[in-house]
Amino acid sequence: MQTRKLRRSHDSPAMPSPTAQPDPQEHHHHKHRGDDEENRLLPSEPLHSPPSPSSPPSSDDDRECEFEPESAFTTRDKVRVFDVGAAVPAGSDVAPPFSWKKLWLFTGPGFLMSIAFLDPGNLEGDLQAGAIAGYSLLWLLMWATVMGLLLQMLSARVGVVTGRHLAELCREEYPNWTRLVLWVMAEVTLVAADIQEVIGSAIGIQVLSRGVLPLWAGVIITASDCFMFLFLENYGVRKLEAVFAVLISTMALTFACMFVETKPSGKELLTGLLLPRLSSKTIRQAVGVVGCVITPHNVFLHSALVQSRNIDHQNKGRVQEALNYYSIESSAALSVMFVINLLVTSVFAKGFYGTEKAKTIGLVNAGHYLQEKYGGGFFPILYIWGIGLLAAGQSSTITGTYAGQFIMEGFLNLRLKKWLRATISRSLAIVPTIIVAIVFNTSEASLDILNEWLNVLQCIQIPFALIPLLTMVSQEHLMGSFKIGPLLERVAWTVAAILIMINGYLLVDFITSEVKGLFIGFMVCISTAAYISFIIYLLLFGRIISSAWLSTNFSRIGL
Repeated sequence: MQTRKLRRSHDSPAMPSPTAQPDPQEHHHHKHRGDDEENRLLPSEPLHSPPSPSSPPSSDDDRECEFEPESAFTTRDKVRVFDVGAAVPAGSDVAPPFSWKKLWLFTGPGFLMSIAFLDPGNLEGDLQAGAIAGYSLLWLLMWATVMGLLLQMLSARVGVVTGRHLAELCREEYPNWTRLVLWVMAEVTLVAADIQEVIGSAIGIQVLSRGVLPLWAGVIITASDCFMFLFLENYGVRKLEAVFAVLISTMALTFACMFVETKPSGKELLTGLLLPRLSSKTIRQAVGVVGCVITPHNVFLHSALVQSRNIDHQNKGRVQEALNYYSIESSAALSVMFVINLLVTSVFAKGFYGTEKAKTIGLVNAGHYLQEKYGGGFFPILYIWGIGLLAAGQSSTITGTYAGQFIMEGFLNLRLKKWLRATISRSLAIVPTIIVAIVFNTSEASLDILNEWLNVLQCIQIPFALIPLLTMVSQEHLMGSFKIGPLLERVAWTVAAILIMINGYLLVDFITSEVKGLFIGFMVCISTAAYISFIIYLLLFGRIISSAWLSTNFSRIGL
């Protein structure tokens, strides 16, 4: 299987020379390539002009296309950007001059991706870090966001250059058994993250209803976002992105209001940002701050979202232009998310650092603690918190639905109707979430324990998103001249190693404190050995395909 994939990559490189003239026979061969190429979820735009709508289909392949199920981003769905701004010559490798209008057209995917940096799980990490560690971990929050930005930009790079998202590339490059294991791991982390997001949204509904609506009712209301998502998607990608802009603005406004009302110390805030401090008492909160930054399903998501723009993947100048604009947009989006996280951490550092309540605070009781501390006012802070939490939960569950579609279709090569794939991906998370809400409805302590287990599940999956990403973005047969250089590759692998080790520490700390009994300990040891072995295999596999590609190319040129 590996040999076939590599051979196809040589015959059809990801970035062919833009100066080559199209050949009629080559065009005919292009239309009858293998099933893997025909079934791409997000195909590159053809260089030739499409036939007139009045023209009859020219081949059996064209007639079959009329009956194909919908894809995630069809040509009709994509935002047109190639006919805006300066033209790029066919053979040029240089991006056209910067254009504010074109930046606006590229704005959207990065902000959808950034939602994962402010989901309810992150909010809980922020408030606990502020309550227990005060302002001392703000510097770590900043650098963790920078590390997350680097990895998300690499995810966007893979999607823009190859015209395929990460789940599709994993399906094409890895053996079947590896692909299936990676798919299961991605689904597990998606369900774990979705449970946290839906529960967070349900808590927001419970707060705003003054406890009239139980947790399970909030979960059912939140589940309706699947249908809202389908409704909005029918009106185009830009309409959906506009809704997310409203939700992000709502979060920014509510948490900024909380910041103004609680009046945290500006001097301590700046000290926390600029002066690195870490003590043995705050090590767990520090690990939580970094661990919350990278969510595995978000790495898969961003590589697919960037394909919502109509980019000529055969023109290097246009590809470089897209990478430039996505870098600017992603940096702006994560800067906004960093500021919001900063506001939340500072509010709880001001209100609860050094108090007895710091040890017991969580999403469930945070609003009530704020209300007790700061009172009502014109608009009670309890409701401000509830609105922000609801906006965070609702937006993150919708992006979770999006990510679930891409992960399932990419790994399994499924082509389903939009309503069917959204229903399936939403059901995988909603059904266990409703069970959780019914079982843990009356117990705050039980919800906290559940949240710790869900965090552990997501920590386990971190290597299975980062290693494939860095493997793909380093492969010349996939990325062509856009393969990352040696320096950036070392930096990226260093960042990935830091994140994996930090999450590994959290995993070991949790297991040693929670796992009891000889049999369970034995099973954990067996599972850990299998886990580490699979990580080593993924690392070695990346080196193997690089070596195989190089040796094949050398043999073709007679070396």
